[in-house]
Amino acid sequence: MFRYSEKYFSEPNTPCNSPPRSPRGPTLGVWSITARRFNFVIGLIVTFVVAYTLFLSFSLHKVRRPTYLTASSIPFNSTYIPNAPFQPPEAFSYRFSDTIDTFASYKYRNTCNISSLDLHAPFAPLCPDRKTMVTAMSSGGRIGHDAPYMPRGCDMRWFTSEEICEILSRFEKVIIVGDSMMRHVIGSINVLIRKDLGYGAVTDWNFSQEERKECFCNYQFNVKACSIQGIYKTADVVKNDPDSLSCQADTVDVMIEQMIRFPIPSEELSRFRSLLPPTKPRRPYAFIFGHGLWNDLDLQATLDWLDLILETSIVQAPWLQPGGPGGKRGRASNGFWPRLFLTPNAAGKEKPDEWIVSQGNKALMLFEEAVGVEAGRRGVEHLGTWNMSVQSNKFDGV
Repeated sequence: MFRYSEKYFSEPNTPCNSPPRSPRGPTLGVWSITARRFNFVIGLIVTFVVAYTLFLSFSLHKVRRPTYLTASSIPFNSTYIPNAPFQPPEAFSYRFSDTIDTFASYKYRNTCNISSLDLHAPFAPLCPDRKTMVTAMSSGGRIGHDAPYMPRGCDMRWFTSEEICEILSRFEKVIIVGDSMMRHVIGSINVLIRKDLGYGAVTDWNFSQEERKECFCNYQFNVKACSIQGIYKTADVVKNDPDSLSCQADTVDVMIEQMIRFPIPSEELSRFRSLLPPTKPRRPYAFIFGHGLWNDLDLQATLDWLDLILETSIVQAPWLQPGGPGGKRGRASNGFWPRLFLTPNAAGKEKPDEWIVSQGNKALMLFEEAVGVEAGRRGVEHLGTWNMSVQSNKFDGV
């Protein structure tokens, strides 16, 4: 079973901070199906899972649910093919975006040469609820190396940018908490809501000519060269480049608070507290957590990290828990508190030998399984990313 250790102060020189190892071609933007192209996979796929999880978070609010999730029976699938291993997606309007390249209208689509159909292969049926969907996404994979990703047993929706904006607008704030993997998640969200594959994740409005060369297409996710230019809250886009947003400027608030280690520094906790109002807001808050590699996949450190964040949230915002203040007409709050924990992606073939034991694929698989169990005990949903990333090339090879 899992051994709970005390290595709280482990601060590895994590390979997540190593520079990209993929050779850079002579011409920016000329992509092939290589490690460069599939750096988008983890970030964008995870982002769509997050969006779908938030979308289905309103399952108790039936008025907000689309017809295909509230009908008493599933409509007949006219595209059904007997004995096929995977059925084609249902011929309904809500699945249209699953079957086309939704990146076709994005900036730099042709230069960056990436299609949404490279990332996800749609099939029927759709997952009927959030729990089933998260399980299917954590268990899914690819039919061949670098093939499009497919959940297991049931499919996810591939939303348009406008649909993602509508989902995010249901929340007062979406707070992402964690490490470098979570920076890729918020970067991918910004790519999608800005419809920009070239510079969507970075502050291109203040770039020099050199930065426009260094942080273009996949290189905008380069931790060493471009992370300081990352967009870490949509408020910065609203302030500096509002015309680039697909969303109405005052409806979406997504941000990241980087808290990478346990023990959590006091100044990081203070910043986190400042994000939580003591009184219940008009719309709910959603939280997305990610942690692991910066504490060498130490399970106990990660659980203590999560417990401290959850405890801090309740103390600062008691309306988050059932029975807390903030309900209508002075009644107790119903405690609607969407929370999702993401565990790290699979290790690549260029993972340095010194990290194979502590951060290799065996350690990652055990960590993902254990976190899933422990997160569930705390009422936090869990999305594993190992399966969805193990058969894809990694941008930096690790």
